[in-house]
Amino acid sequence: MLRRRCGTSGLVLPLSLALGVAAATLGFAPRSPSSAPPAEPGGVADRESYAEVVKRIVDAVLADNQSYVKLQELCDGIGPRLSGSENLSRAIVWAQETMRRDGLENVRAEKVMVPKWVRGHESAEMTEPRRMPLAMLGLGGSVGTPPEGITAQVVAVRDKDELERVGDSVAGKIVLFNNPMQPYSTERGTGYGEAVRYRSSGAQWAAKYGAVAALTRSVTARSLRTPHTGATGYGDIERKIPFAAVSVEDAELIARLCARGVRVVITLKMEAHDEPDVESANTVGEIRGRELPDEVVVISGHFDSWDVGQGAHDDGGGCIMALEAAAALKRLDLRPRRTIRVVLWTNEENGLRGGSQYPVQHFDAMPQHVAAIEADSGTFEPRGYRFEINDAAREKRAVPQLAELMRVIAATDAFRGVTLQAQAGGSAADISRMKPFGVVLLGQEVDSSTYFDYHHTHADTVDKIDPRHLSQNVALMAATAFVLADMPGRLGDE
Repeated sequence: MLRRRCGTSGLVLPLSLALGVAAATLGFAPRSPSSAPPAEPGGVADRESYAEVVKRIVDAVLADNQSYVKLQELCDGIGPRLSGSENLSRAIVWAQETMRRDGLENVRAEKVMVPKWVRGHESAEMTEPRRMPLAMLGLGGSVGTPPEGITAQVVAVRDKDELERVGDSVAGKIVLFNNPMQPYSTERGTGYGEAVRYRSSGAQWAAKYGAVAALTRSVTARSLRTPHTGATGYGDIERKIPFAAVSVEDAELIARLCARGVRVVITLKMEAHDEPDVESANTVGEIRGRELPDEVVVISGHFDSWDVGQGAHDDGGGCIMALEAAAALKRLDLRPRRTIRVVLWTNEENGLRGGSQYPVQHFDAMPQHVAAIEADSGTFEPRGYRFEINDAAREKRAVPQLAELMRVIAATDAFRGVTLQAQAGGSAADISRMKPFGVVLLGQEVDSSTYFDYHHTHADTVDKIDPRHLSQNVALMAATAFVLADMPGRLGDE
């Protein structure tokens, strides 16, 4: 995934106060034992108020759920799921079987053609001033080297400005971008948005000045000599050069040597190549709405991952949140007014084909999409949602509605000590393609302070995920989706 994450904070109200405040904002009335159900037809007050339903959902999920077992089935049993791979195809079959077993309706795979990039064997070795293998990973979409590899002197630059200053002197050489990612802070969030530019565009910049290959420092602020992969691109340049990431430690070593005037030579070998597009699918299952089944609230994560590690944080955990949130609502026999649709997106990492194709395939139904939630920030302690909508008036109305919903959820025992907040400004990559249709988009946020320690690495494995955090995220998504799908009016409406 490619976007900035930031920390959040928010106010947690006592449950009794949250109930009263939410009543006016969300359009429901808290129910006392002697009160009659509201006259509004189709509401949930014949069972309990929304706050009571929220508590029931959250308590049930935290008491017993299958999210961690499902994550193990996906990540340990199937493994990484690069677009176009057999593993991704197996995962799509597994997800449909899981949805049917959990009682979801209209389970299906919606065909999407996706790119197929193959890593192949790869290596990087420093041969001067001494021999040393480098910790590297080729970048997704990179071209390969000749079979014998590319051996050339390295020029280390800190940023694009320094590359432009040295200019044509890099011709025939390998450029190393040693641009550090800033550490996480609660005020600024992560430095991912700035640092990832070098991974995304570094090959284009280096090729412009005649470089024969390029390397980039891995996009992380902390490292135990772990390289990080990710997507790269060539834009419209004609001459494409191989491009790989090296660990922070190796990038620093090479940069120190170059700064002392020591000649550094590297041999880079990469079999990376593209193959023709292959068939994949967005995996879909539903809880059909009891009154307005054509109106839809999407809950989702992206099913593909890079071909290293297990894709546990990115984004196996997000997919399991959506799967288990729907399963929990089915176990509780909660059928909302509108349809809740689980979508596991294909090809987010290196093409965004699944997210792009969905509005095309569902074009006529897009006006009936009320909201879309995507979890793609890792599986850590939940923080709430970032949201966006292309209608300023509706956004203004949605802000207090979502804020009150977060307060109601945060008032439950399961979130004691956890702050949940809804704030405007961005959502997530796959659902972003629905923005032109006026859909309210929500990106599920977590404590991302350590996310980029594992992001796109061999270390993105199940053992890095806290089962309680996973369960809390399931509970948050299930409760949010239910209320948004069952509210008398659509989120953001007057």
